[in-house]
Amino acid sequence: MSLKGKNFLRMMDLSADEILELIDLSAELKDKKKKGVSHKVLEGKNIALIFEKTSTRTRCAFEVAASDLGMGCTYLDPSGSQIGKKESIKDTARVLGRMFDGIEYRGFEQTIVKELAEYAGVPVWNGLTNESHPTQMIADMLTIKEHKGKLKGLKFVYMGDARYNMGNSLMVTCAKLGIDFVACTNKDYFPEPWLVEYARECAAEAGSTVTLTESVEKGCKDADVIYTDVWVSMGEPEEVWSERIKELSPYQVNKKAMSYAKEDAIFMHCLPAFHDLDTGIGKQIYAKFGLEEMEVTDEVFEGPQSVVFDEAENRMHSIKAIMYATLV
Repeated sequence: MSLKGKNFLRMMDLSADEILELIDLSAELKDKKKKGVSHKVLEGKNIALIFEKTSTRTRCAFEVAASDLGMGCTYLDPSGSQIGKKESIKDTARVLGRMFDGIEYRGFEQTIVKELAEYAGVPVWNGLTNESHPTQMIADMLTIKEHKGKLKGLKFVYMGDARYNMGNSLMVTCAKLGIDFVACTNKDYFPEPWLVEYARECAAEAGSTVTLTESVEKGCKDADVIYTDVWVSMGEPEEVWSERIKELSPYQVNKKAMSYAKEDAIFMHCLPAFHDLDTGIGKQIYAKFGLEEMEVTDEVFEGPQSVVFDEAENRMHSIKAIMYATLV
Protein backbone atom coordinates (compact mmCIF):
# COMPACT_ATOMS: atom_id res chain seq x y z
CA MET A 1 0.00 0.00 0.00
CA SER A 2 1.22 3.49 -0.81
CA LEU A 3 -0.12 5.30 2.26
CA LYS A 4 3.00 5.24 4.47
CA GLY A 5 3.70 8.69 5.86
CA LYS A 6 0.48 10.12 4.46
CA ASN A 7 -2.38 11.87 6.23
CA PHE A 8 -5.92 10.52 6.45
CA LEU A 9 -8.17 13.57 6.32
CA ARG A 10 -11.12 12.94 3.99
CA MET A 11 -12.39 10.31 1.58
CA MET A 12 -11.90 12.60 -1.40
CA ASP A 13 -8.14 12.15 -0.95
CA LEU A 14 -8.26 8.37 -1.45
CA SER A 15 -8.59 6.31 -4.60
CA ALA A 16 -11.04 3.43 -4.79
CA ASP A 17 -8.14 0.96 -4.70
CA GLU A 18 -6.74 2.55 -1.55
CA ILE A 19 -10.14 2.36 0.16
CA LEU A 20 -10.52 -1.29 -0.80
CA GLU A 21 -7.01 -2.08 0.44
CA LEU A 22 -7.80 -0.47 3.80
CA ILE A 23 -11.00 -2.54 4.04
CA ASP A 24 -9.05 -5.74 3.30
CA LEU A 25 -6.33 -4.81 5.80
CA SER A 26 -9.02 -4.14 8.42
CA ALA A 27 -10.43 -7.63 7.83
CA GLU A 28 -6.95 -9.17 8.07
CA LEU A 29 -6.15 -7.41 11.35
CA LYS A 30 -9.59 -8.30 12.71
CA ASP A 31 -8.93 -11.95 11.95
CA LYS A 32 -5.60 -11.80 13.79
CA LYS A 33 -7.28 -10.15 16.77
CA LYS A 34 -9.99 -12.84 16.90
CA LYS A 35 -7.40 -15.63 16.68
CA GLY A 36 -5.18 -14.08 19.33
CA VAL A 37 -2.29 -13.58 16.91
CA SER A 38 0.02 -10.82 18.15
CA HIS A 39 0.58 -7.98 15.70
CA LYS A 40 2.60 -5.46 17.73
CA VAL A 41 4.39 -4.20 14.64
CA LEU A 42 4.65 -0.60 15.87
CA GLU A 43 6.37 -1.11 19.22
CA GLY A 44 8.32 1.95 20.28
CA LYS A 45 6.02 4.39 18.50
CA ASN A 46 3.64 6.81 20.22
CA ILE A 47 0.52 8.66 19.12
CA ALA A 48 -1.44 11.66 20.42
CA LEU A 49 -5.24 11.86 20.42
CA ILE A 50 -6.65 15.40 20.38
CA PHE A 51 -10.36 15.43 21.20
CA GLU A 52 -12.17 18.76 21.03
CA LYS A 53 -15.35 16.73 20.59
CA THR A 54 -15.60 13.84 23.04
CA SER A 55 -16.46 10.33 21.89
CA THR A 56 -16.84 6.80 23.22
CA ARG A 57 -16.17 4.72 20.10
CA THR A 58 -13.48 6.84 18.50
CA ARG A 59 -11.39 7.17 21.65
CA CYS A 60 -11.69 3.51 22.63
CA ALA A 61 -11.03 2.36 19.07
CA PHE A 62 -7.83 4.40 18.80
CA GLU A 63 -6.57 3.41 22.26
CA VAL A 64 -7.19 -0.33 21.88
CA ALA A 65 -5.90 -0.34 18.30
CA ALA A 66 -2.73 1.48 19.38
CA SER A 67 -2.21 -1.01 22.21
CA ASP A 68 -2.71 -3.97 19.88
CA LEU A 69 -0.05 -2.51 17.56
CA GLY A 70 2.33 -1.98 20.47
CA MET A 71 2.15 1.81 20.56
CA GLY A 72 1.94 4.26 23.43
CA CYS A 73 -1.06 6.60 23.39
CA THR A 74 -1.65 10.02 24.98
CA TYR A 75 -5.22 11.35 25.19
CA LEU A 76 -5.84 15.12 25.25
CA ASP A 77 -9.45 16.04 26.04
CA PRO A 78 -11.02 19.47 25.42
CA SER A 79 -9.46 20.80 28.65
CA GLY A 80 -6.13 19.02 28.24
CA SER A 81 -4.76 20.94 25.27
CA GLN A 82 -4.01 24.58 24.52
CA ILE A 83 -4.70 24.10 20.81
CA GLY A 84 -6.28 27.22 19.34
CA LYS A 85 -6.42 28.90 22.77
CA LYS A 86 -2.99 29.69 24.20
CA GLU A 87 -1.15 28.03 21.34
CA SER A 88 -1.81 28.22 17.63
CA ILE A 89 -2.70 25.12 15.64
CA LYS A 90 0.52 25.49 13.64
CA ASP A 91 2.66 25.63 16.78
CA THR A 92 0.79 22.74 18.40
CA ALA A 93 1.36 20.64 15.31
CA ARG A 94 5.09 21.37 15.27
CA VAL A 95 5.46 20.54 18.97
CA LEU A 96 3.46 17.32 18.92
CA GLY A 97 5.06 16.24 15.67
CA ARG A 98 8.45 16.24 17.44
CA MET A 99 7.14 14.01 20.24
CA PHE A 100 4.72 11.66 18.52
CA ASP A 101 4.73 9.42 15.45
CA GLY A 102 1.09 10.16 14.58
CA ILE A 103 -1.68 12.53 15.66
CA GLU A 104 -5.45 12.04 15.69
CA TYR A 105 -7.76 15.05 15.75
CA ARG A 106 -11.49 15.00 16.48
CA GLY A 107 -13.21 18.35 16.53
CA PHE A 108 -14.89 21.03 14.48
CA GLU A 109 -13.58 22.63 11.29
CA GLN A 110 -11.82 20.70 8.55
CA THR A 111 -9.35 23.57 8.31
CA ILE A 112 -8.00 22.67 11.76
CA VAL A 113 -7.08 19.08 10.94
CA LYS A 114 -5.74 20.25 7.59
CA GLU A 115 -3.44 22.76 9.29
CA LEU A 116 -2.29 20.15 11.80
CA ALA A 117 -1.39 17.88 8.89
CA GLU A 118 0.43 20.67 7.09
CA TYR A 119 2.83 21.39 9.96
CA ALA A 120 3.08 18.19 12.06
CA GLY A 121 5.54 16.31 9.87
CA VAL A 122 3.92 13.01 10.91
CA PRO A 123 0.67 11.34 9.76
CA VAL A 124 -2.48 13.07 10.99
CA TRP A 125 -5.79 11.17 11.15
CA ASN A 126 -9.19 12.84 11.09
CA GLY A 127 -11.29 11.29 13.86
CA LEU A 128 -14.22 13.55 12.86
CA THR A 129 -14.78 17.12 11.77
CA ASN A 130 -17.99 18.92 10.82
CA GLU A 131 -17.30 18.18 7.16
CA SER A 132 -15.80 14.69 7.18
CA HIS A 133 -15.64 11.40 9.10
CA PRO A 134 -13.24 9.18 7.13
CA THR A 135 -12.31 6.63 9.81
CA GLN A 136 -16.01 5.72 10.13
CA MET A 137 -16.17 5.01 6.40
CA ILE A 138 -13.67 2.15 6.45
CA ALA A 139 -15.56 0.55 9.36
CA ASP A 140 -18.88 0.98 7.58
CA MET A 141 -17.68 -0.52 4.31
CA LEU A 142 -16.06 -3.44 6.17
CA THR A 143 -19.38 -4.07 7.95
CA ILE A 144 -21.35 -3.99 4.70
CA LYS A 145 -18.92 -6.36 2.98
CA GLU A 146 -19.10 -8.78 5.92
CA HIS A 147 -22.90 -8.90 5.77
CA LYS A 148 -23.56 -8.55 2.04
CA GLY A 149 -20.48 -10.29 0.65
CA LYS A 150 -19.68 -7.42 -1.71
CA LEU A 151 -19.82 -3.66 -2.14
CA LYS A 152 -20.07 -2.81 -5.83
CA GLY A 153 -23.61 -2.84 -7.18
CA LEU A 154 -25.39 -2.42 -3.84
CA LYS A 155 -27.96 0.29 -3.11
CA PHE A 156 -27.17 2.42 -0.07
CA VAL A 157 -29.70 4.87 1.41
CA TYR A 158 -28.83 7.62 3.87
CA MET A 159 -31.82 9.04 5.79
CA GLY A 160 -31.81 12.36 7.65
CA ASP A 161 -29.47 15.35 7.59
CA ALA A 162 -27.13 14.65 4.65
CA ARG A 163 -25.31 18.01 4.69
CA TYR A 164 -22.47 17.25 7.07
CA ASN A 165 -19.75 14.73 7.90
CA MET A 166 -21.67 11.47 7.61
CA GLY A 167 -23.77 12.31 4.55
CA ASN A 168 -20.75 13.85 2.80
CA SER A 169 -18.36 11.01 3.54
CA LEU A 170 -20.81 8.21 2.78
CA MET A 171 -21.82 9.77 -0.54
CA VAL A 172 -18.22 10.11 -1.71
CA THR A 173 -17.21 6.66 -0.47
CA CYS A 174 -20.15 4.89 -2.07
CA ALA A 175 -19.60 6.77 -5.33
CA LYS A 176 -15.95 5.74 -5.50
CA LEU A 177 -16.71 2.09 -4.74
CA GLY A 178 -19.51 1.66 -7.27
CA ILE A 179 -22.33 1.62 -4.72
CA ASP A 180 -25.55 3.40 -5.70
CA PHE A 181 -26.02 6.17 -3.13
CA VAL A 182 -29.33 7.79 -2.20
CA ALA A 183 -29.75 10.79 0.09
CA CYS A 184 -33.36 10.53 1.26
CA THR A 185 -34.33 13.68 3.11
CA ASN A 186 -35.95 17.11 3.00
CA LYS A 187 -34.42 19.04 0.09
CA ASP A 188 -33.01 21.61 2.53
CA TYR A 189 -30.84 18.84 3.96
CA PHE A 190 -29.29 17.65 0.69
CA PRO A 191 -25.47 17.73 0.45
CA GLU A 192 -23.77 20.77 -1.10
CA PRO A 193 -24.22 20.89 -4.91
CA TRP A 194 -20.47 21.01 -5.62
CA LEU A 195 -19.92 17.83 -3.60
CA VAL A 196 -22.85 16.09 -5.29
CA GLU A 197 -21.31 16.96 -8.64
CA TYR A 198 -17.94 15.55 -7.54
CA ALA A 199 -19.59 12.36 -6.25
CA ARG A 200 -21.53 11.92 -9.48
CA GLU A 201 -18.30 12.17 -11.46
CA CYS A 202 -16.79 9.44 -9.27
CA ALA A 203 -19.92 7.33 -9.56
CA ALA A 204 -19.96 7.61 -13.36
CA GLU A 205 -16.41 6.31 -13.43
CA ALA A 206 -17.25 3.45 -11.04
CA GLY A 207 -20.54 2.52 -12.73
CA SER A 208 -22.91 3.66 -9.99
CA THR A 209 -25.32 6.54 -9.32
CA VAL A 210 -25.96 9.35 -6.83
CA THR A 211 -29.61 10.21 -6.20
CA LEU A 212 -31.25 12.91 -4.07
CA THR A 213 -34.90 12.39 -3.20
CA GLU A 214 -37.55 13.55 -0.73
CA SER A 215 -39.59 10.35 -1.23
CA VAL A 216 -39.05 7.68 1.42
CA GLU A 217 -40.76 5.03 -0.70
CA LYS A 218 -38.71 5.84 -3.79
CA GLY A 219 -35.48 6.29 -1.85
CA CYS A 220 -35.72 3.08 0.15
CA LYS A 221 -37.15 0.86 -2.60
CA ASP A 222 -34.98 -2.25 -3.02
CA ALA A 223 -32.26 -0.86 -0.76
CA ASP A 224 -29.51 -3.16 0.50
CA VAL A 225 -28.47 -0.79 3.28
CA ILE A 226 -30.42 1.88 5.16
CA TYR A 227 -28.33 4.22 7.28
CA THR A 228 -29.10 7.14 9.59
CA ASP A 229 -27.48 9.39 12.17
CA VAL A 230 -28.62 11.76 14.92
CA TRP A 231 -30.54 14.80 13.73
CA VAL A 232 -28.55 17.33 15.79
CA SER A 233 -24.76 17.10 15.82
CA MET A 234 -22.46 17.73 18.76
CA GLY A 235 -21.78 21.43 19.22
CA GLU A 236 -25.04 22.61 17.67
CA PRO A 237 -27.40 24.69 19.88
CA GLU A 238 -30.45 23.11 21.54
CA GLU A 239 -32.69 25.55 19.66
CA VAL A 240 -32.32 23.56 16.44
CA TRP A 241 -34.05 20.48 17.86
CA SER A 242 -37.53 21.85 17.18
CA GLU A 243 -36.67 22.62 13.55
CA ARG A 244 -34.96 19.27 12.93
CA ILE A 245 -37.77 17.26 14.49
CA LYS A 246 -40.34 19.03 12.33
CA GLU A 247 -38.41 18.66 9.09
CA LEU A 248 -36.72 15.28 9.57
CA SER A 249 -39.39 13.24 11.36
CA PRO A 250 -40.75 11.99 7.98
CA TYR A 251 -37.29 10.44 7.45
CA GLN A 252 -37.18 8.43 10.64
CA VAL A 253 -36.00 4.86 9.97
CA ASN A 254 -38.96 2.76 11.09
CA LYS A 255 -40.68 -0.48 10.13
CA LYS A 256 -42.45 1.14 7.17
CA ALA A 257 -39.23 2.59 5.74
CA MET A 258 -37.48 -0.77 6.12
CA SER A 259 -40.42 -2.51 4.39
CA TYR A 260 -39.55 -0.76 1.12
CA ALA A 261 -36.04 -2.21 1.20
CA LYS A 262 -34.99 -5.73 0.26
CA GLU A 263 -35.90 -8.46 2.73
CA ASP A 264 -32.24 -8.99 3.59
CA ALA A 265 -31.43 -5.27 3.89
CA ILE A 266 -29.34 -4.19 6.87
CA PHE A 267 -29.75 -1.15 9.12
CA MET A 268 -26.71 0.90 10.14
CA HIS A 269 -26.04 3.82 12.48
CA CYS A 270 -22.68 5.31 13.53
CA LEU A 271 -23.97 5.82 17.12
CA PRO A 272 -24.92 7.12 19.58
CA ALA A 273 -28.58 6.66 18.67
CA PHE A 274 -31.70 8.13 20.23
CA HIS A 275 -33.95 5.10 19.89
CA ASP A 276 -35.35 5.03 23.45
CA LEU A 277 -35.49 7.02 26.68
CA ASP A 278 -32.35 5.54 28.24
CA THR A 279 -30.21 8.66 27.69
CA GLY A 280 -30.27 12.09 29.26
CA ILE A 281 -30.91 13.77 25.91
CA GLY A 282 -33.62 11.23 25.12
CA LYS A 283 -35.41 12.11 28.34
CA GLN A 284 -35.09 15.84 27.59
CA ILE A 285 -36.53 15.41 24.11
CA TYR A 286 -39.44 13.38 25.48
CA ALA A 287 -40.17 15.99 28.14
CA LYS A 288 -40.13 18.82 25.60
CA PHE A 289 -41.54 17.21 22.45
CA GLY A 290 -43.20 13.99 23.62
CA LEU A 291 -41.04 11.79 21.37
CA GLU A 292 -39.86 8.42 22.66
CA GLU A 293 -37.76 7.71 19.56
CA MET A 294 -35.89 10.00 17.19
CA GLU A 295 -33.99 9.13 14.01
CA VAL A 296 -34.67 5.38 14.36
CA THR A 297 -37.32 3.40 16.18
CA ASP A 298 -36.33 0.97 18.89
CA GLU A 299 -38.02 -1.78 16.87
CA VAL A 300 -35.56 -1.31 14.00
CA PHE A 301 -32.53 -0.56 16.17
CA GLU A 302 -32.98 -3.73 18.21
CA GLY A 303 -34.33 -5.79 15.30
CA PRO A 304 -32.70 -8.61 13.31
CA GLN A 305 -31.66 -6.32 10.43
CA SER A 306 -29.64 -4.04 12.67
CA VAL A 307 -25.84 -4.46 12.49
CA VAL A 308 -24.95 -1.38 14.52
CA PHE A 309 -22.80 -3.19 17.08
CA ASP A 310 -20.83 -5.06 14.43
CA GLU A 311 -20.29 -1.64 12.90
CA ALA A 312 -19.18 -0.15 16.25
CA GLU A 313 -16.67 -2.95 16.83
CA ASN A 314 -15.28 -2.49 13.34
CA ARG A 315 -14.22 1.05 14.23
CA MET A 316 -11.36 -0.51 16.17
CA HIS A 317 -10.24 -2.80 13.35
CA SER A 318 -10.48 -0.12 10.67
CA ILE A 319 -8.67 2.52 12.73
CA LYS A 320 -5.96 -0.02 13.39
CA ALA A 321 -5.64 -0.58 9.65
CA ILE A 322 -5.42 3.17 8.97
CA MET A 323 -2.65 3.63 11.55
CA TYR A 324 -0.84 0.52 10.33
CA ALA A 325 -0.99 1.60 6.69
CA THR A 326 0.29 5.11 7.37
CA LEU A 327 3.00 4.19 9.89
CA VAL A 328 4.46 0.83 8.84
